Amino acid sequence: MTDYTNLNLAIDGHIATVTLNNPPAHTWTMDSLPALKQLVTDLNANDEVYALIIHGDGEKFFSAGADLNNFSDGDKGRAISMAIAFGEAFEALSAYRGVSIAVINGYAMGGGLECALACDIRIAEAHAQMALPETGVGLLPCAGGTQNLPMLVGEGWAKRMILCGERVDAETALRIGLVEEVVDKGAGLQAAQALAKKAAKQSPVAVSYSKALIQAARNNPPAQNLIHEREAFVKLFDTEDQREGVQAFLEKRQPTWQNK
Repeated sequence: MTDYTNLNLAIDGHIATVTLNNPPAHTWTMDSLPALKQLVTDLNANDEVYALIIHGDGEKFFSAGADLNNFSDGDKGRAISMAIAFGEAFEALSAYRGVSIAVINGYAMGGGLECALACDIRIAEAHAQMALPETGVGLLPCAGGTQNLPMLVGEGWAKRMILCGERVDAETALRIGLVEEVVDKGAGLQAAQALAKKAAKQSPVAVSYSKALIQAARNNPPAQNLIHEREAFVKLFDTEDQREGVQAFLEKRQPTWQNK
């Protein structure tokens, strides 16, 4: 198993669980960001893994984002390197072919929240706090925050959080669409595992195609995506999973997916 800096990977059946582990606040570094990109690349190449869960170790932090000590000397070169590393890591996470679920089990600040925003689904524990506070220290979210947040919560709430530095709790996050579920403290991982098991029952190839189409709606007009939707539907007929799925349904049995 590859050693991923500050990331603990466990695979159980078709579900991979990644635990952020850089105490005390699980901040991202120039080592852990490329490690996340590599981890996602490796999971994409693993035909047996259909879903990915990300959570923070312990019960206080999901992730506090970047360590501001990296920017204390105003080194522009370091800022460029860090911005590129954040972008590449979280864009890789967003493009993960399976279903990704973030368990926000505490504070998710700055790049920590942007990590969760790069996932498909977010589950918050009741004590979670979320914010993109970068403008308060003369910076801005550079790992997808200005783009991914308004797609979930709308422009108004995105501006409240980014331009006004407003922090939201779990219930507010649920109300505005930032998270899809709120559970009791300590129950996030169990809820994510239950959801991941549901995802693992679907054809992983069909899930991958569907996810790409859903995310394409962010950038392409519906008329273009509708054409791609029909093309992808027909393309599935070249896969083993399509034949297995239909046959299993007709035979009233559970399908055995090959991810091919």
